[in-house]
Amino acid sequence: MVHIGQLIEQELRRQRRSVSWFAKELYCDRTNVYKLFRKESIDTLLLYRISCVLSHDFFKYYTDDFVSGNKS
Repeated sequence: MVHIGQLIEQELRRQRRSVSWFAKELYCDRTNVYKLFRKESIDTLLLYRISCVLSHDFFKYYTDDFVSGNKS
């Protein structure tokens, strides 16, 4: 099962971006970003915005999970 919040946090760290920067780009508070990291699933529009901000396709994790047979 995909834990999208953890994947977003990992990508943010991989890019060496700060939580403050990310919050500013998403027009939200830092505390909301930390809450986002704990979420196992999020709204698709928000995931699209996050994908654009980080220039990373987070939808692929769901596709890969589906294709590999983990349809939970």
